[in-house]
Amino acid sequence: MNLSYTDSASRTSEFSPPEMSADSMEIDDSLYSRQRYVLGDSAMQQMAQSSVFLSGMGGLGVEIAKNIVLAGVKVLTLHDTKLCETWDLGSNFFLRQDDVLTQRNRALAVHPRVAELNPYVHVDTSSSSLDLSTDLCFLKRYQCVILTEARLSLQKKINDFCHFHQPPIRFIGCDAYGICVRVFCDFGDQFEVSDPTGEEAKEMFIQNITQGNPGVVTCMDSRTHGLQTGQSVLFREVNGMVTLNGTARQVTVLSPYSFAVGDTSCLQPYAHGGYFLLVKTPRTYSFETMEQQLSEPQVLTPDFSKPEAPLQIHAAMLALDAFQEQHNRLPNIGCCQDAEVLVKLTEEAPVNSELVRCLSRTAQGSLPPLAAAVGGIASQEVLKALTGKFAPLQQWFYLDAIEVVKPLLSLSAEEFSPRGDRYDGLRACIGETMCLELHKLRVFMVTTPHYNNPCCHNPHCYNPHCYNPHCYNPHCYNPRSAVATLEINPEMQVDAHLNKVCPATEGVYNDLFYSRLHLVVTALDNVEARRYVDSRSVSNQKALLDSGTMGTKGHTEIIVPNLTESYNSHRDPPEEEIPFCTLKSFPAVIEHTIQWARDKFESAFAHKPTIYNMFWQTHSSAEAVLQRMQQRETLEGAFQVVKLLSRRPSQWEHCIILARLKFDKYFKRKVTLPPPPHTHTHTDSLFWQSPKRPPSPIEFDLKDSLQLEGTIDTLLTPDCVWTTERLRMSPRMFEKDDDLNGHMDFVASASSLRARMYSIEVADRLKTKRIAGKIIPAIATATAAVAGLVSLELVKVVGGYGFESFNNCFFNLAIPVMVLTEAAPVKRTQIREDISFSIWDRWTVWGHQHFSLSDFINAVLVNYGIEPTMVVHGVKMLYVPVMPGHNKRLKLTMQKLIKPSVDRRYVDLTVSFAPEYYFSPDGDAHTA
Repeated sequence: MNLSYTDSASRTSEFSPPEMSADSMEIDDSLYSRQRYVLGDSAMQQMAQSSVFLSGMGGLGVEIAKNIVLAGVKVLTLHDTKLCETWDLGSNFFLRQDDVLTQRNRALAVHPRVAELNPYVHVDTSSSSLDLSTDLCFLKRYQCVILTEARLSLQKKINDFCHFHQPPIRFIGCDAYGICVRVFCDFGDQFEVSDPTGEEAKEMFIQNITQGNPGVVTCMDSRTHGLQTGQSVLFREVNGMVTLNGTARQVTVLSPYSFAVGDTSCLQPYAHGGYFLLVKTPRTYSFETMEQQLSEPQVLTPDFSKPEAPLQIHAAMLALDAFQEQHNRLPNIGCCQDAEVLVKLTEEAPVNSELVRCLSRTAQGSLPPLAAAVGGIASQEVLKALTGKFAPLQQWFYLDAIEVVKPLLSLSAEEFSPRGDRYDGLRACIGETMCLELHKLRVFMVTTPHYNNPCCHNPHCYNPHCYNPHCYNPHCYNPRSAVATLEINPEMQVDAHLNKVCPATEGVYNDLFYSRLHLVVTALDNVEARRYVDSRSVSNQKALLDSGTMGTKGHTEIIVPNLTESYNSHRDPPEEEIPFCTLKSFPAVIEHTIQWARDKFESAFAHKPTIYNMFWQTHSSAEAVLQRMQQRETLEGAFQVVKLLSRRPSQWEHCIILARLKFDKYFKRKVTLPPPPHTHTHTDSLFWQSPKRPPSPIEFDLKDSLQLEGTIDTLLTPDCVWTTERLRMSPRMFEKDDDLNGHMDFVASASSLRARMYSIEVADRLKTKRIAGKIIPAIATATAAVAGLVSLELVKVVGGYGFESFNNCFFNLAIPVMVLTEAAPVKRTQIREDISFSIWDRWTVWGHQHFSLSDFINAVLVNYGIEPTMVVHGVKMLYVPVMPGHNKRLKLTMQKLIKPSVDRRYVDLTVSFAPEYYFSPDGDAHTA
């Protein structure tokens, strides 16, 4: 039996993929800018040559379709034989009510909305039957086949066809039944991966290399090398032990700062300098068929507190497959009899019967967040299958949401029964009461652009009231996100804001605003923003669900009042800043030259023009300034203004002269300032010793294309940004994404020339853009996974679940690894035997217009038995007795001391007190 396909013009025809040459393909940076930094251009071009077959357009299927279309494959065929039902609206965010009313095929219904995600992907459809009697030869056209909503017997047959085909067709099977999901991968007997980790090879400078067997390499400045035993490193610029240069050696890790590299006893003694790079070694993976893997599965363990869980879910879902074969249906929703039948099918395996009963009762239902999470994971495996980039899953992944359902098992079966609306799938898992609670939910969602859509489409099944402000990139905000959310679920209320969420907007997002919310969801791209929103959530006693991604890595953190720590309870390591002296005189790696070029741009195009304009805002005319200067008055900024005016070009030739002079200034004259190469320091070591690099001046040469480009790019000097107004300049803010403005040209050229001066390997434009623009790599697969995981925790927050139910998560889809952990419990500080506090406690003191500082101190003493010794509001010290004059403040009103804004209902104060001793029941003395 042959399958027929419908192309994008909705014509039935034999499938014929459009011919496209990926080798000559120019990658659209406006669409793929963040993904290119995750996959690389070579993998992107491989995807653009690949065809994928995806069967099953339920909630899981469209998650996978969305992710791989955004990634940019050549062809995607959407296959489904089912018609749209009201049930589907709760999990398939590409279906609409009209699709149900007109009884459209699900593949045909989602096709136009999937296709519009990426104009470079050819999306077609098939609605032909796919069963055990189907001739599978049509699959030879594809490099990867994905099955969802397929019986296990069909999966095994298609997997065998794909595995034994030459070359092997990569096969992925995905299933989502209620609270349990699984992914299976088979990429053939020999699957070569070019880059198992995807980590960027960073230069690590060497402190010492010993002569011995083995020789030991020590990193400079106690930097951690991050290597693993068995990996290989490449040595460069080593002095003394020069034989190592250009060679790769396998390492044996000895400590975080040192490793062995084999026999170095016959080499010359190490002198100084040098660095090493991780060598990316291709690796070949071997896969078994699904039939072979059923009895002894290789599984990924996401929760080490439940190491037995993956194998137990494996057995439970195999029992579910057997139930379907026997009864030609899934267990009925909430049916105890069916649940016991399923339990009996697992009697030969040591399986938790509670898990089996939960699976049986919910198998017909769907949890959209769980589908999003596993859809992101499965989609990443598709990209690995097509590109050979990153380590593939071997071979099963299982995840369950039993913590969501377990507290609901005592409810009546009626709670989970269908009611004929879009929430039936969700209702089958969490019950009617929880659905109603979710419908009443008021959520404050604070997001950045690349998180906006996944964060919105996951809660659509819950129908909460949702504020969706776009934070920290207001100029990029696209209100279509809110519109799209309403198209997915018209019953949802969305209030889209454009404001930046920060102290300056507390008049909008004030305490009254927070008091109307149930919880806060953040998906931000910087620590500062997270800390601020966290502080506001803690102050207002609101749960916070935080998440983020960087490339294939993602995390979720759940913050619940009175149960967990807050985001501010722990400190991320500070971002390492490059010392000024390194940028100015001693660049060692390409990041230093890129930052130097970026700083030059900022100084020339933004800082100096801004100072110039500010000067003329305070001085009416050039004549007035000249008169005051003749009177020897000191005018701030006058020297810079005079300098800019004196160099202002009057014609194009002057611009060329200025550019040529700047070339010599940046890349020739200043080079001679540092000491000569063989200068010694007071410790008798060489001054120019790694990581310092001696510079070499560059003589201007028009035949050198890099110098010519650099000179042309330097023509974009501040002297050329004068406006038509005589005393005005036009500052230019760095904008990385506009290729016509010349900003990246300036930075790339200046960085490359400076790198050449210091014998640093030049970076390509793509890498330069990422570093200069501080671009965070992002890919739809990781974003979908993190959005799904955090939305799953939202149900637990709304249900008021206990501490042990919540999970934080870290994953890296490239390796792949996923680690689920308990949330960090809130810490309580004991003041004395009968009183303690945590970050969530609020000691409230009610005042009035004439309430004085003395009244406040007495109120704390009376209510809590503690006498404050210091009172602080933010960074302002209101009362410190040891400071002169502070005792006089006791009579002042709190209103006068704090000066709160009119709309503030309360302010947060920090109160300190002197330690006191108390005796606990065990007779030991303790200090409070």
